[in-house]
Amino acid sequence: MSWTFLCVPLLPLVAALIVVCADDSTRYAHSKIATLLMGAACLGAAVTLYIVTTSGPIAIRLYNSTTAASLTIPIGFYVDRLSGVMLTLISAVSLIIYAYSTNYMYQDRHYRRYLTLICLADFVLLCMVSSSNLMMLFLFWQLLSYLLYILAHNHGHAPTLDGAFKTFTVLRVADMALLMGIILTYQVYGTLELPELFAQATAARATVALWPGMNIDAATAVTLLMFIGAMGKSAQFPLHLWLPSSLFAPTPVHGLLHAGIINAGGFLINRMAPLFGMSSVTLHVAFVVGTVTAVFGASMMLVQSDIKKTLGLSTIGQMGYMIMECGLGAFSLAVFHLIAHGLFKATVFLNCGNVIQKARLEPHFPHTEHAHHDNEQISNLTWSTGFLTTLVIPLLILLVTHGILHIPLLESQGTVIILFFIWITSSQAILTLTRLRAVASWKVSSTMLVTLLFVVFIYLFAVESFTAFLYPNPAEVALYFKAADLPDWLFDLMLVTATGLTILGWFYLYLKAHGRRVRTPAWIDTLRNKMFVALLNRFYADELYGRAGQAVARVIHRIDKQEEGWSRR
Repeated sequence: MSWTFLCVPLLPLVAALIVVCADDSTRYAHSKIATLLMGAACLGAAVTLYIVTTSGPIAIRLYNSTTAASLTIPIGFYVDRLSGVMLTLISAVSLIIYAYSTNYMYQDRHYRRYLTLICLADFVLLCMVSSSNLMMLFLFWQLLSYLLYILAHNHGHAPTLDGAFKTFTVLRVADMALLMGIILTYQVYGTLELPELFAQATAARATVALWPGMNIDAATAVTLLMFIGAMGKSAQFPLHLWLPSSLFAPTPVHGLLHAGIINAGGFLINRMAPLFGMSSVTLHVAFVVGTVTAVFGASMMLVQSDIKKTLGLSTIGQMGYMIMECGLGAFSLAVFHLIAHGLFKATVFLNCGNVIQKARLEPHFPHTEHAHHDNEQISNLTWSTGFLTTLVIPLLILLVTHGILHIPLLESQGTVIILFFIWITSSQAILTLTRLRAVASWKVSSTMLVTLLFVVFIYLFAVESFTAFLYPNPAEVALYFKAADLPDWLFDLMLVTATGLTILGWFYLYLKAHGRRVRTPAWIDTLRNKMFVALLNRFYADELYGRAGQAVARVIHRIDKQEEGWSRR
């Protein structure tokens, strides 16, 4: 079993060596050989997932665990179901990205370097998600940060270089917090080995002294620091600045970044779920940060006119949803979310070049001749179907879920909020379908119902089946949900607000579609215009980052001058 897994990370490394050793005349042939090796790694990952599902985790330790804190690099692997799922996702996405790149980047003069870096990124990701200890995980976490700088590729282009430097700088802040969390983990629990660490943490609760007389729960202190590290890699507000600035890299790089690399934060939280589940404070912080990121990312996405910026900000919003799900204690749903988003976003990024090219070649694309459809009225059947399905059917879902699937709705706030996610997500999908006004009403209504049922059952599958797959112990899942419980007033406020906004959205759509004017105060129109400009400029975060960098540079320069004067004395 172990040799099957070892082939998974080693094959991309061998592929990188094959590509980098080629010359200009054989580079294409070598790249095709490397494609076969990447495909074999993907197949090995699928086999590994089957093995760990049927036979249990795979543990490989190439060092003595008692020397893990010395200068020895602790290379070891621990592959459970979570790692098996991530191995399969990463290797599959990397195979698609690499195969696409062999032709897409063929005329680039740095063709071999680019393909080598793709293979190395795959190798680093595979080793990171299968690490058996935090020291090895951090080692490959750091390598991934450096690769993000190099994968910008065209460093002769000034905006590309600036974006790469911003990525490197922002990730240094987050990575430093993660390193501090790992150091604190070893100080408190005396081990960095994952299974032993979780056993030590659950056996006895420990505290950490911030200063004399002020103690904090050790699990809270450790997970807060680790969460900052996850915020950096998964582009959470306010550490999201690097992702929009990295959009000058080649399109396949974005496919790998948005489908694989950016999922590192969600993986880290799931990998450390036993620790995160011990800290309600960290889970609440994750919920707030994820919610703010989701709202800001989705709002900024809606006002962009560039397709790559739209997709990049969409990723920020989706990562916010993923972190928010972790904050609810729904760790398995976050993994399911990152898988679905990764496959979707990789496909969209690889196709966005075709859309841009078509828009340049065809002056009428997007098809402006159909713009008059926006002024057509929505039929009563279409509106009634959407309104009733998004209100009545969720009530039926609650009854079916409670009666058939036996999910403890009354005992778990997280489960209720997840069901509201189902409701809001399906409502959003149905609201977009109402724009199909040129189609007969009964067809639109049927499409709405099918879409609703599809979204509902996919979410319920993720909640029930995927949770049982990743976390087969029901008591552990209940503990995570319990730790993530919100204050009752906040919980009720969220549900009432979500319900009210959804209903108001439908009535607003109905009034606008029937030519009725929606009266709003003047200050709301002014605020809306200002908000539009702020969202278009991404809340001026880049300008603030630039000013902060200049301020830091001035302080460092002043300190340097003072030290120079002291040395002369």
